[in-house]
Amino acid sequence: MRIARAAEAAGRNAAEVRLLAVSKTWPADSVREAAAAGQRAFGENYVQEGAEKVDALAALGLEWHFIGPLQSNKTRLVANRFAWVHSIDRLKIAERLSAQRDAHLPPLELCIQVNVSGEASKSGVAPAELPALAHAVAGLPRLRLRGLMAIPEPTSDVALQRARFAALRELRDRLNAGGLALDTLSMGMSDDLEAAIAEGSTMVRVGTAIFGSRS
Repeated sequence: MRIARAAEAAGRNAAEVRLLAVSKTWPADSVREAAAAGQRAFGENYVQEGAEKVDALAALGLEWHFIGPLQSNKTRLVANRFAWVHSIDRLKIAERLSAQRDAHLPPLELCIQVNVSGEASKSGVAPAELPALAHAVAGLPRLRLRGLMAIPEPTSDVALQRARFAALRELRDRLNAGGLALDTLSMGMSDDLEAAIAEGSTMVRVGTAIFGSRS
């Protein structure tokens, strides 16, 4: 398995790295098959599609992660159907999730998305703005800030992949030195998970390598 090999190469325990199966655009039956093979955590990018799958597969007791861009008018569905949100980049979105999360549910686990490659078109908070956002989010009720997420610009340059993932790890470490207790680095996908694991990823988001190429 690639995760185990990458962890071994990095001198890490493979148990430190969780696999998040990215099931966006795949039908509920595909998720059911992956669950039957032992996969428990699934990531969705689109609110309506994801919410429908969460409801359809509720009996399986899966853990659902929302990993796509989130608009203000879609926060209520996400707040009460998902266990994790990886794509927080504005305080307003976190505040809405906090206000809308059912008090009977456990806290919603959050990651803040950081734009580590500086692309103008990419979602994510700028590194310089991260500390203020992280401390504000960490203080909101019914949420639990767990860590950081990044989707760096695609590149085949392994050294550049590692530099960007290292930058996210360093940002996490600085936040922890400033009083937070973040344990999650959501980084690495099918094409770059080895570099991410080498730089400390605790959760890789894999779709193609599990479900195949989308048509």
